[in-house]
Amino acid sequence: QVQLVESGGGLVQAGGSLRLSCAASGSILGFTAMGWYRQAPGKQRELVAVISSGGSTNYADSMKGRFTISRDNAENTVYLQMDSLKPEDTAVYYCNAHTYTSLWGALDYWGQGTQVTVSS
Repeated sequence: QVQLVESGGGLVQAGGSLRLSCAASGSILGFTAMGWYRQAPGKQRELVAVISSGGSTNYADSMKGRFTISRDNAENTVYLQMDSLKPEDTAVYYCNAHTYTSLWGALDYWGQGTQVTVSS
């Protein structure tokens, strides 16, 4: 069983920075990709950033140039560095691990989420 635990959220003023961490209970090397998603009240969960097992990254357009996803395989941890934060970035941020098994097909694991609040 895989457990993902997010941390690093909090309250920050617009223009400030936060770094989120996602610690996995086991090696993250076995996953096809790790990612960050977010969900604001009344809105759908949206992709923030993804990093593949090979290290390639992809970002939602609104995050490009402001957010950076990275991984530390030795620590089994994925990070999201968030700079130039805006009030519209306020949301619960979730860590995701994606993989595929021959028995169950595609599998997604989720953390419990961490709240990020950006004040004006």
